[in-house]
Amino acid sequence: MGSCGTWAWPELLVVLGSAWLWVGSAQPTPPGPTHPPGPQLRFRLAGYPRKHNEGRVEVFYNDEWGTICDDDFTLGNAHVLCRQLGFVAATGWAHSAKYGKGVGRIWLDNVNCVGNEKSIRDCKHRGWGNSDCSHEEDAGVVCKDERIPGFKDSNVIEVRGHLEEVRLRPVVSGGRRQLPVTEGIVEVRYKDSWAQICDQGWDSHNSRVVCGMMGFPAEKKVNRNFYRLFTERQQLNYRLHSVSCTGTEVHLSMCSFEFYRGNSSAACSSGMPAVVSCVPGPLFASGSAHKKKQRQQQQQQGQPRIRLKGGARVGEGRVEVLRSSEWGTICDDRWNLQSASVVCRELGFGSAKEALTGARMGQGTGPIHLNEVQCRGTEKSLWNCPFRNITQEDCKHTEDAAVRCNIPYMGYENLVRTMGGCRLRGGTFAPWLAQPWALPHPCREQGPSLSSRPSPAASDLLLHAPLVQETAYIEDRPLHMLYCAAEENCLASSARLANWPYGHRRLLRFSSQIHNRGRADFRPKAGRHSWVWHECHRHYHSMDIFTHYDILTPNGTKVAEGHKASFCLEDTECDEDVAKRYECANFGEQGITVGCWDLYRHDIDCQWIDITDVKPGNYILQVVINPNFEVAESDFTNNAMKCNCKYDGHRIWVHSCHIGDALSEEANKRFEQYPGQLNNQIS
Repeated sequence: MGSCGTWAWPELLVVLGSAWLWVGSAQPTPPGPTHPPGPQLRFRLAGYPRKHNEGRVEVFYNDEWGTICDDDFTLGNAHVLCRQLGFVAATGWAHSAKYGKGVGRIWLDNVNCVGNEKSIRDCKHRGWGNSDCSHEEDAGVVCKDERIPGFKDSNVIEVRGHLEEVRLRPVVSGGRRQLPVTEGIVEVRYKDSWAQICDQGWDSHNSRVVCGMMGFPAEKKVNRNFYRLFTERQQLNYRLHSVSCTGTEVHLSMCSFEFYRGNSSAACSSGMPAVVSCVPGPLFASGSAHKKKQRQQQQQQGQPRIRLKGGARVGEGRVEVLRSSEWGTICDDRWNLQSASVVCRELGFGSAKEALTGARMGQGTGPIHLNEVQCRGTEKSLWNCPFRNITQEDCKHTEDAAVRCNIPYMGYENLVRTMGGCRLRGGTFAPWLAQPWALPHPCREQGPSLSSRPSPAASDLLLHAPLVQETAYIEDRPLHMLYCAAEENCLASSARLANWPYGHRRLLRFSSQIHNRGRADFRPKAGRHSWVWHECHRHYHSMDIFTHYDILTPNGTKVAEGHKASFCLEDTECDEDVAKRYECANFGEQGITVGCWDLYRHDIDCQWIDITDVKPGNYILQVVINPNFEVAESDFTNNAMKCNCKYDGHRIWVHSCHIGDALSEEANKRFEQYPGQLNNQIS
């Protein structure tokens, strides 16, 4: 590995927009369409490297720039877009973000044009803002380098250069070796070289934007005198000046700026290169003193009231807020980059790369707390932004809002799991998500997301807690009916010493309804050829242990346990408009489709905990799905459910069942004090 001063820089690059080509309609206004005209559309080409007649297509709709997804994209689409950009026709198109990934909204998806339409508005598509794509699927076009005769538009701005990438170049020797890089000279990539920005007129608003792009929540003052002495001995290449940001922009290309023309050696005669110093968030802080200060601030503030869930990587996820001691989601109505950036900065990240709608990070559970959040971008917390309280008819969890935040480069891609440890791939690292009561020891310090390889789209299983509470009961089952259960280790170890077939075992039975609220189907890790046949029950096991059932004392000591093998993972029922894909009949494929759930009824074998040896007292019933992390999920912290139990030797009360991370810390502390209600009694 080379010195950090060289190898870290490419990773610090942040893809921006460009000095964009803004254009409007390609021809005089045609007769109005039969449908309402809607908001004015504008178009531009962006990306790098590119020529003036090619690039990523961006659309200005509803006062916000966004991209077009490449799903079902055709040359006919490109023809329509090129004409709206002022060219006579298209010669090709590009998929998979060939010209770089955009930011913000993805306005159009599954666009289907014949090719002779006057506007992209006249083509078939999924609807404005309705997309299941990421910016890795941004579409681009290559237009014929011939302009439409007489094409004129007041929105055209001459392209004076490209502004595609930005970096912080550290000049202090220690800063070159340390990650993350928090301070340095701001440089922009201009054509094939790096150039500086003149700091005349540079202020804290500009620094805030740059720091946000680099993955940092805030900026701080910098020693300009030191840098002035350093740069006086350097040969500089100024290209930008008069940069003016408001501080709410998510990338530098949204600010106003000017390019130098001609010989840049004489530029910025009374200034110096722009320098910024950024404040890292708690997760990325380095140095014991800085980390101690961050911890003290967190202790003073108490439990955070906002979090991200369901993301495959750090800095992304479904936005959840804590209200009335219960975590809930945010409806995506009017959700935008400004509100998303407030969330990102509040959590210790930079500005937002994307404000995602339509439950792109999976559907949450429980309440939807907020709707129509409208931040300006300057707020310290999402709770300082105007919002509307939710009503029952406003939103569903299919409209849960999510974010992708800018994070600093930390070199995560180079870390892999060693034997007995936890895995870290692709930037996934979430120590603040750890729930020690639900995780095996090796991963407690690092967080559950490390335990399985992350995926941009993964399943997310969670248990329907109320059903456990509603169906729990005790059964004294004769031993002569438990031979198969004993073979599959579904009884306590003391059962081996029983006087078979006489006597009985006391079982706590309940139903389990397991939902997949992720973005990919849950499939067993092993293929059908590896499934294990169990002769007694006459079925295959696709996973040896799919769920753990435990009875714990209030201090966490396990006093009884059970487990359930996945002899049949299938779609028992599904949400409306979701088709079943998996069923166990005739050795069929096993799995749980997104939007479906698998039901293990209380009256089937091994759907219990053997509590024969449990003494009367107060306990916790805990159910953990996918306990060994055999299958990748976007979020493991919601895989455990807890209930309060009171057992008097004859009756059992099961109450306060909830997903492990659904309540506030304070509510969890009160968990044992709730008296509960009578659930069942043995006659």
